[in-house]
Amino acid sequence: MTEPSYLLDSNICIYILADATSPAALRLGKCRPGEAVTSAVAFAEVIRGVPLNDAGAMTALDAFFRIVPVLPFDETAARCYASIPFKRGKFDRLIAAHALALDATFVTSNLRDFRDVPGLKVEDWTIA
Repeated sequence: MTEPSYLLDSNICIYILADATSPAALRLGKCRPGEAVTSAVAFAEVIRGVPLNDAGAMTALDAFFRIVPVLPFDETAARCYASIPFKRGKFDRLIAAHALALDATFVTSNLRDFRDVPGLKVEDWTIA
């Protein structure tokens, strides 16, 4: 597997799941296997919004996360989280810390909320 270069935020995962022809989906299609990953934290956010009894949605979700592997939030990510500005109730900070731990570019459509995270590389794939 290729080393991760991009860590996808939950909003990007949802965006791609909703529209397989979106700019974000097309950009993902240019990645080598394993180059784009997501955090277990983002996965939790995404799966929380899918009705567990919706077999079609769960099949689509499973197929997507076979393309975008889910990585565990580990000790290195937790240490990075401790070093970034805290915002109460923001799982986004955990996901950003995971990107820092991987030295990966954080892909999100919410650039504004991450300007204060030192060293975080950020891209928005929703923009064509």
